[in-house]
Amino acid sequence: MTTHFKNYIGAEWCDALSGLTFENVNPSDIQDVIGLFPRSGKEDVAAAVTAARTAFQEWKNVPPPQRGEILYKAGQIMQSRKEELAKILSRENGKTVAGAMGDVQSGIDMAFYAGSEGRRWFGKTAHSGLRKRFAMTKRYPVGVVGIITSWNFPMAITCWKTFPALLCGNSVILKSEENTPQTTGEFVKIMAEAGLPAGVLNLIHGFGSECGEALTLHPGVDMISFTGSSQIGAIIGKNCAGRNAKLSLELGGKNAVIIMDDADISLAVDGTVCGAFSISGQRCTATSRAIVHSVVYDAFVEKLLKKAAAQKVGPGSDPSSDITPLISKKQCDRVLGYIQRAKDAGARILTGGNQLTGGVYDKGYYIEPTVIDNVDPEMEIARDEVFGPVLVLFKVKSYSEAIAVHNKAPYGLSTSLFTQDVNKSFSFFDDTETGVCYINAPTFGSEPHMPFGGVKLSGLGYREAGWAAIEAFSEVKTLYIDYSAQIQNVQFDNQD
Repeated sequence: MTTHFKNYIGAEWCDALSGLTFENVNPSDIQDVIGLFPRSGKEDVAAAVTAARTAFQEWKNVPPPQRGEILYKAGQIMQSRKEELAKILSRENGKTVAGAMGDVQSGIDMAFYAGSEGRRWFGKTAHSGLRKRFAMTKRYPVGVVGIITSWNFPMAITCWKTFPALLCGNSVILKSEENTPQTTGEFVKIMAEAGLPAGVLNLIHGFGSECGEALTLHPGVDMISFTGSSQIGAIIGKNCAGRNAKLSLELGGKNAVIIMDDADISLAVDGTVCGAFSISGQRCTATSRAIVHSVVYDAFVEKLLKKAAAQKVGPGSDPSSDITPLISKKQCDRVLGYIQRAKDAGARILTGGNQLTGGVYDKGYYIEPTVIDNVDPEMEIARDEVFGPVLVLFKVKSYSEAIAVHNKAPYGLSTSLFTQDVNKSFSFFDDTETGVCYINAPTFGSEPHMPFGGVKLSGLGYREAGWAAIEAFSEVKTLYIDYSAQIQNVQFDNQD
């Protein structure tokens, strides 16, 4: 019997008003239908906005320490259910349970971090430029925040956005990603169990072109926070700009590792393979490019190809799988298209490049770990985010050439330099056009207490973790108390 899941609006579980549904399937076994979810539309968005706006009037006045206590309790509940949540996530996302455990742990970490920030809800005081005037700032919530999540880290990304937004006193409307809606539903259940008041957090399921777009256009939504492709981000940006809504976009990447001639080659290979091929490269911080010094290029490639060939491709249900299935046929076809066009443009496939078939591979969408060379920095494969297990190689003769090649990409999210030269390491932080930099480590994201985000096509606006998340999901109000018993202003010429 097929399980029917529901939206969560005003603390009530409900179907889409249209009665329409969509299937959620297991990427590791597409015959495994997880359940039917509401295919929400404009009417469901409107109902969620009404519930959120009503709840906001009280929630904004709850003291930040009390809001933080609810988040902390949610983290404790998540911790007690960690393995259960990871199994749910693995089934609908396709990554292994071990990988899903990390996803859930990231959410737990954010719960505890954001919860503790309720006791550090600091403003600033300053001396005025005038006598007998007191100046200070306080932070206030934005209002109703629409959060549109991503399927590749469905628990982590949901938590990274929602916990800071709630801590800041906003009410929230979550739009789950249609490939991983159950994980988001489990998160909402936990928040209700933790004591979050009715209407403060609402959940709608459905497609981006339907309820997602309606959420970005609704005049009752004061801010949109989105993680996803740069192409969709541009559409959301236009929708929000047209009505002066606040906006935070965490978008794609064309992340690179730079391997210098003094690098630990074995470490660089391990970092590159991990960065490029884990969860089939379906990470916004996945390593898409390796820029390698000519002195060590051949040695690096030899070890890289051997390491890539040893990666086990298999379902998320197999704990020994290194590379798991792509999320959908659409994504699989997209990645194969990039590989074919690269070959047509003159690039050379050193290993991989094919969809795997037969046995367990017929139950999902699997692509071999793929390494490509003979690539020009201006080629499509060198500039576009592929979001699959595909790595392109470049050979350079110097650090400066490596930086020039790196910065040609239109994205700037995460990057890494493998070197033992401390001077190059610190210069790298200044020279690279990215939001996150690593030395001698894979291209990853950030820890929950540190800001995360990118530049150029990788992001627009705010950072959504660490202390920067508080800035993203709140507004600063500047406050003055004048006790001079006269009218004075720094913009007046009254200094005599």
